[in-house]
Amino acid sequence: MSSAVALVSARAARGLDDDMPPLLAAFAAAGAPAESADWDDPQVEWQRFDLALLRSAWDYTERLPEFLAWVERTAACTQLLNPVPVVRWNCDKHYLRDLTRAGLPVVPTDFAEPGGDAGAVLEAFLARHACDDLVVKPAVGAGSRDTRRHARTARAEILAHMGSLLAARRSAMLQPYLSGVDAHGETALVFIAGRFSHSIRKGPLLSPGAAATAALFAPEDISARAPGPDELAVGERILAQLPFGSLLYARIDLIRGTEGAPCLLELELCEPSLFFSHAAGSAARYAHAALARLSRP
Repeated sequence: MSSAVALVSARAARGLDDDMPPLLAAFAAAGAPAESADWDDPQVEWQRFDLALLRSAWDYTERLPEFLAWVERTAACTQLLNPVPVVRWNCDKHYLRDLTRAGLPVVPTDFAEPGGDAGAVLEAFLARHACDDLVVKPAVGAGSRDTRRHARTARAEILAHMGSLLAARRSAMLQPYLSGVDAHGETALVFIAGRFSHSIRKGPLLSPGAAATAALFAPEDISARAPGPDELAVGERILAQLPFGSLLYARIDLIRGTEGAPCLLELELCEPSLFFSHAAGSAARYAHAALARLSRP
C-alpha cells in the first residue's frame, strides 16, 4: 500500500515554489504519490496523510500563533517534518543567540524588542561595529520581507524602520552588512537526513537604501556552487550542535565575514527552498529519506 504524502504550502505560494514540481515527480517515482496542500485550508483532512512535509508555508510569518497552533494539531494526527520542537525553535531568529552562545560562528546580531529603547540598541550596535552599512529585519520573517540595508549614518531612517517593526509588536534584528557578499554572494548548504546533499550560490540581495520587497519573497540570483572545505566544515559543525537528532532537511546559509571565514547568516529548518533543480538527484534523495522516516517508531 502506497503512502500518502502532503507537501505543505500556502495559497500565496501557489506557482512560486520551484521545488514543488521536482518533488511531486520524485515521490511519484518512489511509488508514493504526493499532493500539495495549503496549511490553512479547513477542507484538508491531515489525518489521511502518512507524512506532512513543510514546504512553502511562506505566509506563516504574519500569522505565527495561528501557524504554530496548526503545527501542533497536525503533528498530533500525522507525522510532520521537520517536527514541532524544530519548527518552534527555528521560526524565530532569536535562535541565533543560542548558536552564538554555543560558540558557533554567527554573523553578529543584536535584537530590539517591542517596548524597549530602539535608539539605545542602535547606539550600542554602532559602537561595537565599524560597518559602513547595516541590515535591519524582523526576527520572525522570511523571503527578505521587511528587510532593508541602511547606511550607518542614516540614523533617522534606521530608527523609523526599527520603529515600524516594534510598533507592530515584532522584534527587530540588526546585523552588519558584510561587504564580501557583493563579490562572493552567500553559500547555502543543503543537508538531507543529516548528510550534505548540494549547495548553491545566492547573489547579493540588498541594495543600499532600497525599499523592502512587497512580494512574498525577494527575487534571488541562484546558481550551483561547490562549497569550500571550510564552509562544509562549518555547516557540519552547526548541525552537530543541534539538539534535535538527524533532521530530514536543513539549509545552512553562510556568508564570509570580514576576515574571510564563513559564518552563519541563517539556519533554515522550517520551510526553506532547497533548490532541487540545481542538483540532479537531490529531489529523489529527499523523497526516499522522507519515506524512510515512516518505518521509524
